[in-house]
Amino acid sequence: MQFTKMHGAANDYLFIDARQLDADWPALAVAMSDRHRGVGADGIILVLQSQQAQLRMRIFNADGSEGEMCGNGIRCFAKFAIERGLTDNNSEGLCVETLAGVRTVVPRLEEGQVVAARVAMGRPELRPEAVPVALNTSTELSESKAALDYQLEIGGKTLALSFVSMGNPHAVAFIPEVVSDFPLHQVGPLVEHHPIFPRRTNFEIVNAGQGPSMQARVWERGSGETMACGTGACAIAVAARLHGHTHDRFNITLPGGTLSIEWDGQGEVYLEGPAEEVFSGEWP
Repeated sequence: MQFTKMHGAANDYLFIDARQLDADWPALAVAMSDRHRGVGADGIILVLQSQQAQLRMRIFNADGSEGEMCGNGIRCFAKFAIERGLTDNNSEGLCVETLAGVRTVVPRLEEGQVVAARVAMGRPELRPEAVPVALNTSTELSESKAALDYQLEIGGKTLALSFVSMGNPHAVAFIPEVVSDFPLHQVGPLVEHHPIFPRRTNFEIVNAGQGPSMQARVWERGSGETMACGTGACAIAVAARLHGHTHDRFNITLPGGTLSIEWDGQGEVYLEGPAEEVFSGEWP
């Protein structure tokens, strides 16, 4: 089985042209993603035929669970598909079917190679029941409005969580301490698996500056801490805007690099970032 390792801001995945293949994809994701006994990655991404778009993307995390959407992965997906001639490139971009809906990726090319892309990520979902997060709606939080600064005591920390879905669930916490000092490997799994999240959750910790630039780290559902997360960066920008930041554009710096997010506070969220190929190989 041929594969190509790619990354967006060091959020790395193994891409497989699976249009003519069938396999136990969850088991394969676990085996290939292992950083000691496999290739090493945050998961695998499959290229498939689609009845709704030019191509379909399936994402399997490092633990074998299937993800709805991946902002860094879909940029690399476009690079993989375009550079290998799996689809035609045009000025309107590549339409990709995902479990979160059809997303449009507009690549940026240099000397015929896709080096970055802009992704229309859809409108954020803020209703708790749609994120989903199971809150006690008898309190001041209602099912019809966004849940911001929900107090959760966990792992020796008191977190003020804001909930956003970008096609997948996110819990965002703005914290006073430097993000590199936060015990993410201790607290992250506890948040991911907390009972209020019926489908588990991605968890972001953020230092918000006075301007549109922020430092963050992400605990990804099914993969653990990753170097970057595209949907997570989008969720951070949405949560920041809902907390009163008036900027339409945010630069979210994660350990693997910086992602740019645009949101006007009402419509679709746009994500921009790099897409890079590492190497190709064959899985026996």
